[in-house]
Amino acid sequence: MQVSTNLMFDRAISQMGITQDRISKTQTQLSTSKQINNPSDAPDQAATITRLKSAIDRQNSYVATINSVKDKLSQQETAASNATDVLTRLKELTVQAANDTYSAADRKSMDLEVKQLRDQLLSLANTQDVNGNFIFSGSRVGKQAFATDDNGKLVYQGDQTVSSTGVGDQSAVDINRSGTNPFDKIVRVDASNKKVAVGFFQVIDDLSAALQSNDAGSIKRAVGEIGTMQQGLSDSLASIGAATNKIDNQASLANENVLRMKSTLSQVEDTDYTKAIADMNKDMLALQAAQSSFAKVSQLNLFDYIK
Repeated sequence: MQVSTNLMFDRAISQMGITQDRISKTQTQLSTSKQINNPSDAPDQAATITRLKSAIDRQNSYVATINSVKDKLSQQETAASNATDVLTRLKELTVQAANDTYSAADRKSMDLEVKQLRDQLLSLANTQDVNGNFIFSGSRVGKQAFATDDNGKLVYQGDQTVSSTGVGDQSAVDINRSGTNPFDKIVRVDASNKKVAVGFFQVIDDLSAALQSNDAGSIKRAVGEIGTMQQGLSDSLASIGAATNKIDNQASLANENVLRMKSTLSQVEDTDYTKAIADMNKDMLALQAAQSSFAKVSQLNLFDYIK
């Protein structure tokens, strides 16, 4: 087989070019701290890195959503908890007023506090968040949950729409609440023995009227009705608490997923400095040897080989 001088030179130069490319690639890895700086370096690893980064971004998005939802639930929980305390005091007053030992004047005096408690409950029902949205208006966050209509009657102005948002893969939680959930209507049997729905605040207004008129029968009826209202508030508070626990668990899971995937990403993407430096030193020695050898060989001619 005949080997020309040009072919020998081309092979030597090509081999030195390959070695220089490896050194350049290693230097880039050391300067960027990344094993893969171009998808062409390792297509399979590059695809894995892209998938991991996308998954991490998704989990971080869940965490941000969870924090936002947690603020909303915290406001709902605080309002419902305070309303429970106010309603407990209202129940105590109603039980006292139902006692036959109290006079009409005593009951009128109790009504003064009942009216104050009613106003406190109304204020809690119309709680607004930091953006000025009413938290118990369903999806109609721009409207007061409870307001007086043209007939002077206190009515619910929100809707029953409940929206949910994703807080994890195949996991969602409700982010709003209608006012008729914590401040629900009760069912009353009227004088004709028919069941009618009576609004939360109407029950309190009826109690106030009964205290003013010394209507013992209506006062005693209010004891049971307010107990039902207490149960409704308690159920609502439990629902909010369960949602809060759910997103707390989901937040922990999302954070764990992020840490795990970042660790995997680091293994795939980050430069192993010890290996990279060793490889670069080896390639630089090989390049220097090749350059030295090529310099000597390039000066030889046919007569040198004949000798």
